[in-house]
Amino acid sequence: MTFGGTSWGWLPSPQVYTSYDYGAAFDEGRRATPKVVPMHQLGHLVRCVPELAKLDRAEDISAGDARIKVYHLTDPDTHAHVYVLRNDSPESVTSTLPVAGTSLPVTVPASDARLLAAGIALGRRKLAYSNAQPMLWLAAGRQDIAVLTGRAGESTVTAVECASEPTVTVLAGDAESSYADGRMRVTARLGGLTRVLVEGGGVSAPLLLLLADDETSVRLWPRETPSGSVLVYGPPLLRTAELRDGAARLTGDTFEAAELEVWAPSGIREVVWNQRTLRASATDSGSLRAEEPLAGVPAVTLPALGGWRRQVENPESQPGFDDADWTVADRTSTFSTTAVPDGQPVLFADDYGFHYGDVWYRGAFTDAKGAESVALAYSTGTQGLLMAWLDGEPLGTHRMPVPDKKTVRKGSWAATATFDVPERSRTSGGHVLSVLVRRMQHDMDGKARDTHKVARGLTAVTFTGASPAVGWRLQGAAAATADPVRGPLNTGGLYGERSGWHLPGYGDEGWDAVGLPRAERRRQGVTWYRTGFRLAVDPGVDASVGLELNDDPGRAYRVQIFLNGWNMGQYVNDVGPQHTFALPNGILRTRGANTLALAVLSDGTTESGPGEVRLKLLGSAAGGVPVTVVPSPGR
Repeated sequence: MTFGGTSWGWLPSPQVYTSYDYGAAFDEGRRATPKVVPMHQLGHLVRCVPELAKLDRAEDISAGDARIKVYHLTDPDTHAHVYVLRNDSPESVTSTLPVAGTSLPVTVPASDARLLAAGIALGRRKLAYSNAQPMLWLAAGRQDIAVLTGRAGESTVTAVECASEPTVTVLAGDAESSYADGRMRVTARLGGLTRVLVEGGGVSAPLLLLLADDETSVRLWPRETPSGSVLVYGPPLLRTAELRDGAARLTGDTFEAAELEVWAPSGIREVVWNQRTLRASATDSGSLRAEEPLAGVPAVTLPALGGWRRQVENPESQPGFDDADWTVADRTSTFSTTAVPDGQPVLFADDYGFHYGDVWYRGAFTDAKGAESVALAYSTGTQGLLMAWLDGEPLGTHRMPVPDKKTVRKGSWAATATFDVPERSRTSGGHVLSVLVRRMQHDMDGKARDTHKVARGLTAVTFTGASPAVGWRLQGAAAATADPVRGPLNTGGLYGERSGWHLPGYGDEGWDAVGLPRAERRRQGVTWYRTGFRLAVDPGVDASVGLELNDDPGRAYRVQIFLNGWNMGQYVNDVGPQHTFALPNGILRTRGANTLALAVLSDGTTESGPGEVRLKLLGSAAGGVPVTVVPSPGR
């Protein structure tokens, strides 16, 4: 995974939360994580080392310590060798490896791997061996540059083939060199950027050997341009590089003050960063170094959220609600793998075109004499729930159990909710059973068992003590009436969603003015909260903003978050663990007005929120990419 995953709207599979950026090189706030290090190193390695494109399995070799598993590969044309060292043990292992006629000391951290190489080209020279991992090489100006990497503090040994003894100069860092048997050998302890210049030795072009620890390696940026190769060192992100009119014209991002150094072809005498010309001077490494550091990012101030308005919904639960235009449940067959009880119509939501989000059911019947209880069988996916009302009075809420590692992927998550029928409703008059089912998304089908065809919504309804004939109608979010801009996964079937309460153009002037945090007990159902806020982020700053929700975890409620009409995800207060939801730029107007709407679903058993709701700065950078915001449609 490269970029932190976010499942907007009703996209998530039942096994994940709205966010799933574990293992990503960049999180949802577009901040680099430790995972960016191997991705950065290996990405440049694959691009710069052609020997990797044609590797065959070579003879098996073993490390001195059996805990290190060695995979040995070779290029049949160049006879270069690649060694992948794997350590599955819970502790770091230091051992030796037979490479190119030497016993090479190697260290592989716990539960980690290393890629080492021997015999690969470093420009016009050849790497004999190294226990540092190769990252890249390029020709910049009159010299070749090679970069090798490792953990900070590690001792490394790198040997380069030389026909005769070269002149070696340690320009920076803790390193020593020696020459014997046609190999120039450099030993170094990694820390920052160690620089070793190798000149002569039978090759006309110098070699600048750069040994970088992991943290430093992600600040090295090679680029190929029509006018030659460029290597940039310093900023956390280089976006573009262009060589024109005697200048290296660079764009990129900084988070804090950073140095800038550029290796470029001959004739480049100026450095321009984000359209600003910098004073730069030549170094003994053959580079141009900016005399002043690049500026960091200015502070970003976010407003407090206030001016909330509230409106209660779910009129569908009332017996007098007009459901004449709802879909009649009259199907007798289904494509679902879930069985339909004999004598009952198909109630599965998907069979009637309601594929995403909440779905409402209303069952009308005329004889409840003798009815003691009603059993509502339903299927939702992980963390789904059901709420029921009879003649407008709450019967209760049923929730799927919180999954653990063993049950999170079990499949359909079907259950039966059984509620007592109140004495006052056990009559022969007309009655209405209203049911709200919150479904999660459909199951995945990684094992080809048709699990994606498991029903969602109500699957069967059975009364104990009576057998009334129930006529069912249902309502949800239909694809045919989906938002033409935001798509069919943006909303479900809540009354407020069907009425546009989540949209920025909706007029909420008649709603009650309230403050947050809220801590009140209300009957089961849905309450909406809306507010607006303005941002004024500097145009030169790329800010990532999120919405953070926090409350007493004992309060049983969940929140659908809408920003400018877009569904940003679902917060479940008493389950977690997610409290922060990314608000992506483009949907979020970082220089303008925004509308935030929260649909709060409470089960009636505890006080409900929302509690603390605030904007949170996830990260910011000076630079970024210009974003053009198109006004959101009112509907």
